[in-house]
Amino acid sequence: MSTQNPVIPTKKTGISLLPLVSKNAVPILFAILCTLAAWLAKMDPWFLASEIITRLARNSLLVLALLIPVSAGLGLNFAIVLGAMAGQTAVIAITHYKMTGLWGFVVAMLASAPLAALLGYLAGKIMNRAKGREMITSMILGFFVNGLYQLVFLFLIGPVIPMQNRSIMLPSGVGIRNTVDLFRIEKVLDKLWRPIVLGVRIPMGTLIFVGLICAAIHFLMRTRLGQQMRTVGQDMHIAGVAGIDVDRTRIIAMIISTVIAAWGQLIFLQNISTLNTYNSHEQVGTFAVAALLVGGATARRATIWQAIVGVLLFHTLFIVSPQAGHAIIGVPQIGEYFRVFVAYGVIGVALALHAWQSRKS
Repeated sequence: MSTQNPVIPTKKTGISLLPLVSKNAVPILFAILCTLAAWLAKMDPWFLASEIITRLARNSLLVLALLIPVSAGLGLNFAIVLGAMAGQTAVIAITHYKMTGLWGFVVAMLASAPLAALLGYLAGKIMNRAKGREMITSMILGFFVNGLYQLVFLFLIGPVIPMQNRSIMLPSGVGIRNTVDLFRIEKVLDKLWRPIVLGVRIPMGTLIFVGLICAAIHFLMRTRLGQQMRTVGQDMHIAGVAGIDVDRTRIIAMIISTVIAAWGQLIFLQNISTLNTYNSHEQVGTFAVAALLVGGATARRATIWQAIVGVLLFHTLFIVSPQAGHAIIGVPQIGEYFRVFVAYGVIGVALALHAWQSRKS
């Protein structure tokens, strides 16, 4: 009697890439778009690398300002525009008093922090009254405070708030000029240390400062306060039962976010060296949220690495998209329209992909 050996099924040892691709669908999609657009634009690679590094240093802190509210369950905080307005107020103040160099920049940082903290506190109080609708509330709050900002600097400067430096005021003596030259603090942080690597000048002073903020956020999220923020972000009810003051924790998250956003706007302005008084801050929230989403973050989870990757991908696409659009269509104006389309379309595409991933999981 012959017997046959039973066939034992073997387990496949290959690693499936599908879960990894599905999890990182958004950054992979935009990495492909960046590669395709860069190929169509036919830019000089050294120029492109220089622009990417400059934008990474200039915009990273504004995106990092979104991380703590996401961890605390406040979603994508469009109200970082409040911090940007606080930073611009401080810049106008040091320009009025003619403070120059690194000292003037440090004074602007110190002056913007209390105002940003106050605005963050008030924003946190409002968010606590709009639980579950934080993102739309933060967006509308940004529009409201922008109206107050315009009122102060367009109508109250001069008649109500005295200002002796006429060089930054409108000829009528009422209001601040549309454009203020920031030559006194021009690239003060960038110029601290700018080594040239492979022909590309790197603003190490700014990058080191951004790195310190990243380290501070990393440390904060491992403290008792950081753990409380994570718990509140996961479930406010359970956090309350555990004895955590949910409202207080959310307010602290908004204060920290708004102060970091104020400093991020100061870094942006010292690099640009020009203040567009009435619209430099308007798209801060939109562009920062878009960059964070491109990096693979969601409204409930975001990391430092996702913020950095998002800045790299979003601003690479932002650099090459005008020339890519011109190369495809052949009309120079199309490139600028394509840039605006990318800026706003990114948020819609990223949110749609994240919604699809959430439903699938």
